[in-house]
Amino acid sequence: MDYRTISLAEEDGVATVTLEAPERLNAIDPRMAVELAHVFGAASAWRAILLTGAGRAFSSGADLSPDAAKSAGDEIQDPSAWLDTVYNPMVVAIRDCACPVVTAVNGPAVGIGCALALMGDIVVAKQSAYFLQAFRRVGLIPDGGSTFLLPRLVGKARAMELMLLGDRLDAQTALDWGLINRAVPDDALMPTAREIARSLAKGPASLGLIRSAIWASLDVDWARQLANERQAARLAVHTSDYKEGVQAFLEKRPPEFTGH
Repeated sequence: MDYRTISLAEEDGVATVTLEAPERLNAIDPRMAVELAHVFGAASAWRAILLTGAGRAFSSGADLSPDAAKSAGDEIQDPSAWLDTVYNPMVVAIRDCACPVVTAVNGPAVGIGCALALMGDIVVAKQSAYFLQAFRRVGLIPDGGSTFLLPRLVGKARAMELMLLGDRLDAQTALDWGLINRAVPDDALMPTAREIARSLAKGPASLGLIRSAIWASLDVDWARQLANERQAARLAVHTSDYKEGVQAFLEKRPPEFTGH
């Protein structure tokens, strides 16, 4: 696919995906959503993905401009019509991604841009970044899976506060609430995120199975999740990395995983 709104760089098994629309604060138009769904759908080619934004924002949310509607072929702008066709497939592709995902939140993460940031398995934000459920400000409701994910991350009370009041949540408070994994000095964002992504890329193939099992656990009961773990374990024991891990343990040496 010819990427026009994102860029892709590959190094040491890590694919760095950057939202490349800084002139509109990386607002997500239908084209960008389709491109993100495509790149995450190709994740089996890499061992980790690092997602960030160009410029001073991670993402200002869905692009509600007339130009975005025109590019999508809509004479009347109706963002809700885009949910099934572009935005939901985008977040589903990230959920179903074959490898771990790190998000480096380099600035405001607003609306569906907030949902996109929180889809990361490891979320790193610079201290000046903030998270904003801005939907109430334009008369919409949270989307991109926000009403599913946020209550599970921070609980009903805080999720209600974020969505109903629509106040900014700074990175440090997001860390304190358990919404993200790291809040780092601004100049340490990309070095920290890259280090985490590289560490994940050196891990075994089972890391993809682990993230899949955790995502599955969010909406099944305990018995079903035990079955999910059993199935994932059956897949893991047939990987070369499992054999290498056991052999390295017996030989008392660090394992050398290949991701297979």
